[in-house]
Amino acid sequence: MANYLSLAQFSNVSERFNLDRIKSDFNSVQSTISKLRPPQEFFDFRRLSKPANFGEIQQRVGFNLGYFSANYITIVLALSVYALVTNFLLLFVTVFVLGGIYGISKLNGEDLVLPVGRFNTSQLYTGLLIVAVPLGFLASPISTMMWLIGSSAVTVGAHASLMEKPIETVFEEEV
Repeated sequence: MANYLSLAQFSNVSERFNLDRIKSDFNSVQSTISKLRPPQEFFDFRRLSKPANFGEIQQRVGFNLGYFSANYITIVLALSVYALVTNFLLLFVTVFVLGGIYGISKLNGEDLVLPVGRFNTSQLYTGLLIVAVPLGFLASPISTMMWLIGSSAVTVGAHASLMEKPIETVFEEEV
């Protein structure tokens, strides 16, 4: 029975870390990185202008979200890192929960034996939950997510609506 459990656990882990899946994930990240526009193009202040009407805003946002998508993802990731670094308690809770889950999973379903007692994985996960939930509420993850959503929307929306299309694309549309 123990052999069967370890084989089932190994197959579950091997499904998660399937080499083909890892390659496809790496290729998708690599293709996103290859779509990054150079800073000279992204921060081209000569192409910034006030849109004439709401229709022009819609056209600019529609085009720029596709054209600068990798740059916008980078901005959102940078703001996410900033939000975690400035909210140290949330960073601690995140690392604590991920470390706890990793540590409990390393037990492979066996009990943790300590001088004070013997704890099964269900008890360990319950203990982790009892400690992490109050700390999580104190860390204010909802307000951090709202700040992240708002700051990302303002930053990306402002850039996308104020940045004109490149001249090459304007000529392509006329043809």
